[in-house]
Amino acid sequence: MTHQSIIESQSETSTTEFYDYPDYSLTNGSIGDDFCFKTKVDQFGRAVTPVIFIIVVLFSCVGNSLVLYVLVKYENLKSLTNTFLLNLALSDLIFTFGLPFWAHYYMYGWTLGDFACKAVNYVFYTGYYSSIIFLTVLTVHRYMAVVHPLSVVMCRKSLHCYVTSVVIWIISLFAAVPQAMFNSVVYSPIEVMIEGQNNSTNVLQLCDFEGEINWKLKTTYLQNFFFIVAFVIIAFCYTVILARLLRPTSHTRKKTVQLILFIVVFFFLGWGPYNVAIFLDSLISWGISPFNECYVSKSIDYWIYISRVMAFSHCCLNPVFYVFMGIKFRNHLKKMLWTFCKKNNEPQNRNSRLIYSNGEEISMY
Repeated sequence: MTHQSIIESQSETSTTEFYDYPDYSLTNGSIGDDFCFKTKVDQFGRAVTPVIFIIVVLFSCVGNSLVLYVLVKYENLKSLTNTFLLNLALSDLIFTFGLPFWAHYYMYGWTLGDFACKAVNYVFYTGYYSSIIFLTVLTVHRYMAVVHPLSVVMCRKSLHCYVTSVVIWIISLFAAVPQAMFNSVVYSPIEVMIEGQNNSTNVLQLCDFEGEINWKLKTTYLQNFFFIVAFVIIAFCYTVILARLLRPTSHTRKKTVQLILFIVVFFFLGWGPYNVAIFLDSLISWGISPFNECYVSKSIDYWIYISRVMAFSHCCLNPVFYVFMGIKFRNHLKKMLWTFCKKNNEPQNRNSRLIYSNGEEISMY
């Protein structure tokens, strides 16, 4: 299919339909009787998004797998913090699972069938919701450790870790249910216009809410709701924590707080603009002026593409902060690499020994 200039085939009396994920339909808005052509917006999304998603997948898989290995191998998983960090890494990996599919989607449309459309959306948004909840719970746990340390000591039983984690996963699984129920393959007829040739009609497959505009808006506002609640809770917790840390008599380990603080800050730097963008995009469906104007619609589309890349990239950032800010994690990682290198060098070391006549053995390395 040619991507040079694509418009939806329709009769003179038909209305323009809205598609935004991905925006292969290049007529998402209209001004008067004219179409709002979005060829450049679509080309920008197809050029930038897949490449960045593939890079994010590589870094996320390597980084989060290392986090899981180090936590399981060297840390005490009965600790609430370690348990939540492990689940956060697992959430990021689940979230990462959907990115290769979205990269393919932006390039070629949805070609994997209806079941895959539902499954990928369900798994992907389960990772999203679980990630934001675990980040929030981690912050609340740090808040309790600093402000109410005795209550944390009372709740350090392994049962609390497992029950809390299971409840969070159940909430995330239920929150993602609408993505599986109402997303399906949408067949969009398009007319391909090529200069010097006759026009031809083609069918583009989308993975979207077919005829379920209400559920599409509900899922958008559900994402906004989770984001706003998490933002309010985390902002409150860290305001109190920072106030406590500024006290001269404070003996709290600042590195631990800084680690989670940086994770949260970069989470919101990524997801904040994206949540604003999808909210503004939902106003187009309501026909609210001036959001249904062509130039505004194009600006929102650009914003969605850019902020989506930033937001979806957060899954590979958490391991970076573990490595550069977590002293214990860095030590465990060095120990793991040292053990790995030592095992690989053992045969060479055994063959590289000198034995003197007095029986003394020394290594050349």
